[in-house]
Amino acid sequence: MVYICRRETFNASHKLYNPNWSKEQNEAMFGVCANENWHGHNFELVVTVKGIPDLESGMVIDYKVLSKIIRKEIIEKVHYKNLNLDVDFLQNKMPSCEILIIEFWKKLAPAIRAVSPKSELHHLKLIETKNNFVEYMGEGLEHYQDLTLKNQAINDAV
Repeated sequence: MVYICRRETFNASHKLYNPNWSKEQNEAMFGVCANENWHGHNFELVVTVKGIPDLESGMVIDYKVLSKIIRKEIIEKVHYKNLNLDVDFLQNKMPSCEILIIEFWKKLAPAIRAVSPKSELHHLKLIETKNNFVEYMGEGLEHYQDLTLKNQAINDAV
């Protein structure tokens, strides 16, 4: 098995804030990341695809094709966006790096498989700062199908 990696970058803003909690609870949990005026990052996304190289091309997947997939499925949707407000697949979800990387997996895995049936998404790494990053390899995806924040006031009324 051969593992190839492609790095893409994007800039985005977000706010970590749970609407079911008080302002004080949010500030205690998220600190400055709960700033009501948002904050931004220069993110790096590293996508690793595994497979057996094609004998004729010598490639697991063409890097240009992989880059186009990443840009279409992720970068074009998040670059220079407010992750809380502007990204359809993140609506009503906590835009933490942990949630972002799972949602990115859901977009990338089927898109990669569709263009390169002999390869598969193996690993994602999302770098938020030089000290903070998350990694995901698709484990437990069945537990992460609905990551929508539930409105507690609505849930309590039902």
